[in-house]
Amino acid sequence: MSPTDPQSISEAIGADHKSLDEYADKIRSSTSLEDKTKWRNQLTWALARHAISEELTMYPAMEKHLGEEGLQLTNTDREQHQAVKEDLYKLQSLSPSSPTFTPLLDRLMTDLHNHIKHESEEDMPRLEDKLSREESQALARSFERTKMFTPTRSHPAAPNRPYFENFAAMLAAPIDRFKDLLTTFPDKEELPEKHRSML
Repeated sequence: MSPTDPQSISEAIGADHKSLDEYADKIRSSTSLEDKTKWRNQLTWALARHAISEELTMYPAMEKHLGEEGLQLTNTDREQHQAVKEDLYKLQSLSPSSPTFTPLLDRLMTDLHNHIKHESEEDMPRLEDKLSREESQALARSFERTKMFTPTRSHPAAPNRPYFENFAAMLAAPIDRFKDLLTTFPDKEELPEKHRSML
């Protein structure tokens, strides 16, 4: 991929996965409760948006292009997402000073890495094989645009399939975004440069 070439769906999702690891590492390496809390909020914000955007864009594309195999793969993905969402739901309001915080963060990231492995080894190669570069880039743009309208917190009880998920997201997103105004996040300058445009 050249610097001016738009990302494929695999590249866009892979970049998000890398960001999520960086945010979790920042939580672990921060020395103050305030900084740990800001990075916990950043991880929550990014992971909630990422998961729902995948469910609304990539999973329907897999079901369309891969047929029954795509349906089976996305069923596995949704089960994995549910575990991640349930962990994130607990983490998003838990103080980093709690003795249960670090074990919960570790479990969340383990569940997330299991899901990432499944996506990178099973989902992405099969989907990319069915898409032209242009179709993959269009799907990546849709994935990124969708993140602008999704909830920014975990809602594990919400539906996880289009069109029910679309409706639930439209209801939850404005409330989450209002809460974001009252929440501390890392300063834009603290984020790696490539992540600043996501805000």
